[in-house]
Amino acid sequence: MKGFIYGTLSVFALMACVCLAAPEPAIIPSPRDWTLDVTFEHPQQIVVRTEKGQSLRFWYTIVTLTNKSGQDVDFFPNCELMTDTFHIFPAGRNTPTGVFEGIKRRHLRKYPFLEALDKAGNKMLEGEDNAKDIAIIWPDFDKQVKNIKVFITGLSNETAAIDHPVAKDAAGKAVKVYLRKTLELNYSLSGDPALRSDSRLSYKSKRWIMR
Repeated sequence: MKGFIYGTLSVFALMACVCLAAPEPAIIPSPRDWTLDVTFEHPQQIVVRTEKGQSLRFWYTIVTLTNKSGQDVDFFPNCELMTDTFHIFPAGRNTPTGVFEGIKRRHLRKYPFLEALDKAGNKMLEGEDNAKDIAIIWPDFDKQVKNIKVFITGLSNETAAIDHPVAKDAAGKAVKVYLRKTLELNYSLSGDPALRSDSRLSYKSKRWIMR
């Protein structure tokens, strides 16, 4: 168990080193770079019942993406939720279909054309008329969590390469780590852990990072 804990802490320490060494997104992007316009709902909960009568809790956010780059662009979004208890949850993993259907019904009036993240297609057409409303879903996380970060990639084609702080190639040179411009959303969690339905996320910040 100690080995597992130390190994986990080492992974996160390495991630921290990479983050500290990572470049910032360009203040003035190159003519070839694009970034989608993004608005978002703050994460909230939904509980669904399985066919076996089991209640499952999920968190989700809805993002609205608009391509104002002047051209159609490739679109391969990915999203992870990271807790301050060293857990990372990829969006959509082990999510029953009924979860998205429940979210869609809840927000039908505001988002009549809501799409699931994995069904959003591989192209973002240019123009406000082609904006996409996308639901991003994660399973519930452990009740000891006090802060979470949401990372959304695929919203820009801006990339960067840095030297890995430890790994070397056969020639002894640092292995390159390739980073993508990523939207980071930060939240704190409040409420009694024993009353999960009363837990609330408080918005702290939003920023673009290279990750």
